[in-house]
Amino acid sequence: MTDFKYLSGYPEQTLEQVQALINSGKLVDLLLQRYPSTHDLKANRSLYDYVNGVKSEYLRKSAPLSKVVYDDKIHVIKNALGTHSYVSRVQGAKLKSKNEIRIASVFKEAPLEFLRMIVVHELAHLKEKSHNKAFYKLCQYMEPSYHQLEFDLRLYLTCKELIGPIY
Repeated sequence: MTDFKYLSGYPEQTLEQVQALINSGKLVDLLLQRYPSTHDLKANRSLYDYVNGVKSEYLRKSAPLSKVVYDDKIHVIKNALGTHSYVSRVQGAKLKSKNEIRIASVFKEAPLEFLRMIVVHELAHLKEKSHNKAFYKLCQYMEPSYHQLEFDLRLYLTCKELIGPIY
């Protein structure tokens, strides 16, 4: 069986089903059927506007975002899909804080649903810093199909690694 680095932690039965989809050549068809096209948010400015739109819809009272960008180095160095950072600095008598979200550049060519799942995940970190029950409840509040999208995103990344780009 293939070593599925994006699907580690899933039950053996699930991994066997994924392996069967790969062996039969149906994984690409399944993903294209569920997610037929990619988004057009290629520039950092349009990504910033999109993320702030989601934030203003669900997290109006949370701290503002100072930066939202695609990052070429995330996937390789941090082995992550996106990161949220919070930096506090003392400037004179004031404490200034900045929230930044960085999303792996691989998602410039992905379906909008996958990008939204990552954005929701990183925005949830504005309220909940750790991956606890409240964090995932907030993710599901912002995106009701969060867990299915996360699994499908892992299938997409597995497909991209083993088969190649599908979009």
